[in-house]
Amino acid sequence: MVHDITDFRELFLNDRPMMDTRAPIEFLKGAFPGVLNLPLMTDHERERVGTCYKQQGQQAAVILGHQLVSGQTRAERLQAWADFARANPEGCLYCFRGGMRSQIVQQWLKQDAGIDYPRVTGGYKALRTFLIQTVDDAVEQCDLLVLGGMTGTGKTDVLVQLDNALDLEGHANHRGSSFGKRATGQPTNIDFENRLAIDVLKKRANGHQQFVLEDESRTVGSCALPLPLYQRMQNAPMVWLEDSLESRVERILRDYVVELNAEFIDKNGEHGFALFSRRLLDSLSNIQRRLGGERYQRLQAVMEAALGEQASCGSVDLHRVWIEALLREYYDPMYAFQREKKGARIAFAGDQAAVLAYLRQQG
Repeated sequence: MVHDITDFRELFLNDRPMMDTRAPIEFLKGAFPGVLNLPLMTDHERERVGTCYKQQGQQAAVILGHQLVSGQTRAERLQAWADFARANPEGCLYCFRGGMRSQIVQQWLKQDAGIDYPRVTGGYKALRTFLIQTVDDAVEQCDLLVLGGMTGTGKTDVLVQLDNALDLEGHANHRGSSFGKRATGQPTNIDFENRLAIDVLKKRANGHQQFVLEDESRTVGSCALPLPLYQRMQNAPMVWLEDSLESRVERILRDYVVELNAEFIDKNGEHGFALFSRRLLDSLSNIQRRLGGERYQRLQAVMEAALGEQASCGSVDLHRVWIEALLREYYDPMYAFQREKKGARIAFAGDQAAVLAYLRQQG
């Protein structure tokens, strides 16, 4: 007989396969990486059972649930659960609180398919609470170093070379600026928090007690940093990454033009370039008020010309004009002010090689 799972740390550290038996609407609001949603009930079925529970009580709701998930419907769902369990013998299942839904799935697997399959004690809610506490504990117990620098200095390029980095933008699938939206969209805020927490858990298990994070605002696109982490970052020592304007222009051209266009084409095929163009123009429009009317119209005209040239012959050369102007006239003055404001916290400044060496030495 299998024992239900209470060691959540082991579950996440070893990437144990998990079957989520909650309804699809619950799953979409927040889940864990790599988990498969094989619900006991559809959204509509769950809604009907919930209404019955409120109007007629628990016993009537249980009877209705068994009526809704019966016959061929029950057989098909049982087959999917059994297939998962056989393919992932080291896995487990859960519902929201580790209650009736996961108990039913576990019971049917045992009696109909002869499969003893463990479920998570406390379900999704307990796992989620554990991950929230994981981040809170790290904020209290670990050292933080915050990596800052002008736009385009390659802060992410540095982070991906460090074993103790937490890539907030990577977890949020967003580059962090007004132009930072990816073609593939962002996770829900709960999914973002879960990914970050599992990353923290694994790195601490590997012995890291210091983390390097990019200097971010409270939100990375639509994803909000956990408040305790964000507050701690505001007082953490900083390392400032420096690079030439020319190198920064080339890096932004690579990330925000060449690679972003490729993302859109990969996702949308022949419509990709048009969607990429719209995204760039919309991103510029989003900061129109802060740019001012004249500067916005000038940069918009250059961007449209650059996109036209890219569409006709594939050249991206003209994009350098609006990128450099945006850096000189908009982003650099803001970041220069931020550097002055945070100057007392800056423990080290240098180019990428020097910063990497310093951070590795600290870690």
